[in-house]
Amino acid sequence: MRRWATIGVLLLGLVLAGATACNPFGGDEEEASQQLVEVVWGDLTVSVSGSGSIDISNEVRLAFGVGGRIDKIYVEEGDNITEGDMLTRLDTISLEQAVKTAELAVKTAEVDLELAMNDYRKITYPYTYSTWVFDVPMSVALISDAQRELNEALEVMQELGLSREQYDWEQHWEVWRQLKRAQDSLIEAREKLARGYGEDVFGSQILPMKDFWTLRAAELAMEKAQLAKEKAQLALDEANDELEKAVIIAPFDGVVASVGAEEGDTVLTTTTIIHLIDLTSMELKAEVDEIDVAEVKPGQRVIIEVDALPALQLDGEVISISLLPEVEEGVVLYEVKIGFDVPEGSGLRAGMSATADIVIDERSDVLLVPDRAIKQDSLGNTVVSVMVNGQLQERPVVIGISDGYQTEIVDGLDEGEVVLRKAS
Repeated sequence: MRRWATIGVLLLGLVLAGATACNPFGGDEEEASQQLVEVVWGDLTVSVSGSGSIDISNEVRLAFGVGGRIDKIYVEEGDNITEGDMLTRLDTISLEQAVKTAELAVKTAEVDLELAMNDYRKITYPYTYSTWVFDVPMSVALISDAQRELNEALEVMQELGLSREQYDWEQHWEVWRQLKRAQDSLIEAREKLARGYGEDVFGSQILPMKDFWTLRAAELAMEKAQLAKEKAQLALDEANDELEKAVIIAPFDGVVASVGAEEGDTVLTTTTIIHLIDLTSMELKAEVDEIDVAEVKPGQRVIIEVDALPALQLDGEVISISLLPEVEEGVVLYEVKIGFDVPEGSGLRAGMSATADIVIDERSDVLLVPDRAIKQDSLGNTVVSVMVNGQLQERPVVIGISDGYQTEIVDGLDEGEVVLRKAS
């Protein structure tokens, strides 16, 4: 693990050496070897390190979706291509013919469906099959109900000993109204039954039930034609899909890393034809020690240095941390994937070794003292030794982050004060 700090100003080290008269610690050799340093403002960065190799983050090995003979290859290794470019295609004569055949089948099915629909309309117009399904059973039930109501009204009249001509309409108004309603209901029910049997369609007389099956056969013929059309459309969609699979289109901007076939070759769907890579976006797979990996989180900033390109410094970001370890000579390591953009003309290549400093925490414009100036008193409080009027005094302080060399002072010290630091 490597921890480091960026300090805004140089720390002032006052090395105390020489005569005892110049030694405020009373001449003790151990105290004389200590140093006084000034409290200053600076920037502090805490990081953990890992190392690994550069890899391509966006690549694809492209193959045809159908087997066949390669007709054209439009690219060569090293070519820069743009998303949507056609890279290669198969001989598509047979596939194109299959599409044309499927298109004709769809048109034929559409004609057959139109003929079946016309036959159905001729039989049912202006009614639909619902008149047979609903009107006939309903009308039979209504006729039965109306007839029963009419009989009940007539029975009441008979009980009164009256004929229809002898009705006293004022005295027997309710009986008359019941009779009239029953008569009207019976007439309406018979009309619905006539419509249900298609009397207005087929003629003035009620047709026998065999005409129900004539209508049903026409309906089934129409449904069958509809299914045939849908089947033909599915075959056409499949033929077009097969034709689309006979070409390879670039899915993103990139560089052709390799071409795995030649024009005229017969290939399968498992054959890689074009290996396409994106050199503008790479990733570093760095191995981080188990002691440090707990502090690493996705999204943290990373400073990357490439061994082969010492002048190049890259800014990256943690993408993911492996859940499974790798053990090398007894050391437990975890792979951390780091993404970054590649500057144009940087010369960076896949496989190069690199080191990553993963920023765990950082502060700007904070008070800093050396880590060796921090200690604890007998009660366990965090303190530093401060020089006041030529005398050392212990003072409690509140500390923040530390990189192992420098520590942030949150409270207890001011800029310019001098503290004691152990020399080693």
